[in-house]
Amino acid sequence: MTFLVDYNLDGFALIFLGILAKGGWLEFAPVQFVTFRDAGLAMDSSDRTVWRYAQEHQMLILTANRNMKGDDSLEHVMREENTENSLPVLTISTLDRLSETEYRERCAERLIEIAVDLDQYRGVGRLFIP
Repeated sequence: MTFLVDYNLDGFALIFLGILAKGGWLEFAPVQFVTFRDAGLAMDSSDRTVWRYAQEHQMLILTANRNMKGDDSLEHVMREENTENSLPVLTISTLDRLSETEYRERCAERLIEIAVDLDQYRGVGRLFIP
């Protein structure tokens, strides 16, 4: 499974990957974290652009700050374009808590749980983690 990591979480992608590797999770579900830079997306890409890119490339968006303001807000885009086959957007519930080891581990484990059972989460729109 590939996660498109929002620019505000770039530094945490490697941490999550390390947690998953240490826990042996990668043996069950290969995971890749792709940054906006890796994907060729500008940091100021609209939520609509990010959503469409992720859906087109079968990526889960991992974010902490996409909002509900405006016609191109992530929430608005999901309401307009989400289908029963759309991949969910994963939102870190409390960004400030990522400084806590236990919270980061819970987030990483939730990511892998979702990746393993991805079909049951298609079409849900947004999932808050952990």
